Amino acid sequence: MTDKATRRRGRVFLRPLTLIAAVAVALSACGAPAAAPPGQSGSAAAGGGGGGGKVVIGVGGQTLLTYLPTTLAQQLGYYKDEGVDVELQDLQGGSKALTAMVGGSTNVTSGYYEHTIQMQAKNQQIKAFVDMGQSSGLALLVAPKNEGQIKTIADLKGKNVGVTAPGSSTDMFVKFLLAKNNMQQSDAAVSAIGAGSSAVAAVEQGQVDAAVMLEPDVSVLTKRIGHNPVVLEDVRTSEGLKEVFSTDSWPSACLYAKTDWLNQNKDTAAKLAKAIKRTLEYINGHSGAEIAAKMPESFAGGDKELYAKVIDDLKKTLSKDGTFTEDGVQAVLKTQQVANPDVGNKEIKLSDTYTNDLVK
Repeated sequence: MTDKATRRRGRVFLRPLTLIAAVAVALSACGAPAAAPPGQSGSAAAGGGGGGGKVVIGVGGQTLLTYLPTTLAQQLGYYKDEGVDVELQDLQGGSKALTAMVGGSTNVTSGYYEHTIQMQAKNQQIKAFVDMGQSSGLALLVAPKNEGQIKTIADLKGKNVGVTAPGSSTDMFVKFLLAKNNMQQSDAAVSAIGAGSSAVAAVEQGQVDAAVMLEPDVSVLTKRIGHNPVVLEDVRTSEGLKEVFSTDSWPSACLYAKTDWLNQNKDTAAKLAKAIKRTLEYINGHSGAEIAAKMPESFAGGDKELYAKVIDDLKKTLSKDGTFTEDGVQAVLKTQQVANPDVGNKEIKLSDTYTNDLVK
């Protein structure tokens, strides 16, 4: 093992996680749909959002830790405090949550910022208005069967890399790293392994040679194989973000909406943004145990102590004030330009993909 690989292996957080599938559901940041599904015209519940009407927020996997602020804001009563009647819909995947919003079934999505760029490339305008995550939380690790054989990104040539789904953030991460290392996107194949138990099993059993995973899956895998997996790249830390993207921020989980809806419901959106900002401040000022105590009982997977430990680690990757940074959005755009052919060299106006104006 090279010194670099050894250093990265030691950088993996070893946590004795035993969270059940309720915490390890599918990764949120899946690929963007080309357009609204035929015949999906929306529901009455999602028809307004202003004037005291209910706001429906579709969450790309509600029990995923990356979206914890969205649920915690409701648990703390912050939406209600701001005068907004919010309904959260657990859609168990970013692509499903985005599709529901584009089709009109929801008003707002709790999903990944990169979707705003993907959709602008498809001539559909959506805009993020409060940031929750400063990292995608991804780690590219080597399957146990290949430890010693795969030591660098270059060693992935001819190998099969597990991702949650083609077109997902995990897939884009692989393609970006290949390009960064002067390789072709076709040099490594990708296979959909989902997330949670299916992803852990695929890596543990050697169904793939390497995989892009996030928490709690990395910790579950670590426990099952009995040692820290070899990690090739890791953007769960500020050091990793700097190394991979040359930035301290890579906006991920956020609230976004159709630009038209946002323009028509600025007051409502501002209230949602304020509720999330207050929640981020609450998270920053409280322990994982205190936060876990506020979350739905089922989210802890039967073990609040372990859940609290995971939340303490999550806090390191969250925004402190809900604002997007120029360096951060530029880093996401760079990833998309390199990894996503739908974006490629298309002119993207980043100022149309996000706003900090509503975070008060």
